[in-house]
Amino acid sequence: MSVPPPPPTLVQPSPRKNPGPPQPPKRRRRLWWHRLFLGLWYRPVEVMDEARDRSAWSAAVLLCLISGALGIVSVDAFRKQWALDQRDALELAAVAEAGVLLASLALGVVTHAIARTIGGNGRFEPTVSLFVVLFWVTDLPRLVLATWLPHGSTLVQAVAWTTWGFGYLLAILLIRGQHHLSTVKAAVAVAVQMLTSLALLKLGPVR
Repeated sequence: MSVPPPPPTLVQPSPRKNPGPPQPPKRRRRLWWHRLFLGLWYRPVEVMDEARDRSAWSAAVLLCLISGALGIVSVDAFRKQWALDQRDALELAAVAEAGVLLASLALGVVTHAIARTIGGNGRFEPTVSLFVVLFWVTDLPRLVLATWLPHGSTLVQAVAWTTWGFGYLLAILLIRGQHHLSTVKAAVAVAVQMLTSLALLKLGPVR
């Protein structure tokens, strides 16, 4: 028994009434990591529509590890610890990586829960995993710059604000498409998480 295709969301048109004889559903091509990561930057609407109702746990975990590593390297305390004792520094990094994974998962779970509370009907796995993916994909430019430049530099702060705004927009599109909510409700569903990330991760006093 064939599984019906997922409902139209972001860019796919709604099916017309009485369209004629039913057509067999088109096979959806595999969404590779590089197409997901890069596509969120240069064609986000099409990529998220293609990714609808798909989970991306492996991509989410990979991005958490990469972003966590970049964030750890940019912290002065880790660099000092590395100079003193590399083994202790690696243990500290492992704990921090686990914290990043758990915090990212918590952000996605809260997003899904709020969306369902205000009337959304999306599935858990695609919502949480794709939210984690877009959260860290949009933060990578800031993390890369922060490994070389001071956190408080004008360039790092400007990139932080820009990527945060872009990430907020992508999160709205994601929740609107996955949960079939209005734009306003989708913005409400991700507001707390994105504002928290702005305060703690992007503009916070982590040194």
